[in-house]
Amino acid sequence: MDCNTHTPTQPSPLEEVRGDGNWQQRTEQLFGAEGYERLQNAHVMVVGVGGVGAYAAEMLCRAGIGKLTLIDADTVQPSNINRQLPALHSTIGRPKAAVLAERFRDINPDVMLDIRIEYIEPATIPALLDETRPDFIVDAIDTIQPKCHLIAEAWKRHIRIVSSMGAGAKSDITQIRLADLWDTYHCGLAKAVRNGLKRIGMKRSLPVVFSTEQAHPEAIIRVDDERNKKSTTGTVSYMPATFGCYLAGYVIKELVFLRS
Repeated sequence: MDCNTHTPTQPSPLEEVRGDGNWQQRTEQLFGAEGYERLQNAHVMVVGVGGVGAYAAEMLCRAGIGKLTLIDADTVQPSNINRQLPALHSTIGRPKAAVLAERFRDINPDVMLDIRIEYIEPATIPALLDETRPDFIVDAIDTIQPKCHLIAEAWKRHIRIVSSMGAGAKSDITQIRLADLWDTYHCGLAKAVRNGLKRIGMKRSLPVVFSTEQAHPEAIIRVDDERNKKSTTGTVSYMPATFGCYLAGYVIKELVFLRS
């Protein structure tokens, strides 16, 4: 046997998976090089990364958004596990935004992340938006006052925003819609947001994701031990996830096709 015989080195499984490293090949194939570049250059803020917001944020990350600002003060609780992306038995007690940051860096090592583990308050919103200046905001807040003020302050600064309405106490995925806030119905959160915006003198078109399904009244429970919440609702795994995908899809297409 010739001792100088060379045996080709076999690629490791990791190298085989990585291929040429272009993990965004399919996205670029769909939207073209110019469209994909717009996603890479975009900065999107996601406020609230629970049931809806975390799925929206992950879809944005996987689409190649260059910078994501994630804002949420909550930690993972056992009751989150049935529907929330960062919620696992191994992550209970950890900040949701921090869990997602680790996950997103594993999806896209080049993504720029601004992680803010804090409650968003009406008084702090103007400075927050002036400092960060995102290209787009995904509003997945489920409390009325900060939600309305975030929308209003984004409008004042001509920052584009899309908002989630209520996914709780509903189960028919076929009734989820993208619409203008002022055309929504059968949604208690949407009604409260409309009234809140009117009270602060703001009324203009706002894209939202909502469900036309009537809420199941037996799934709504009054509470007095949660910050800024008067009730909690029963929720199933696929509803918040689908709301989040609707939100992300709207943002991605708006950025790719430069819609105004």
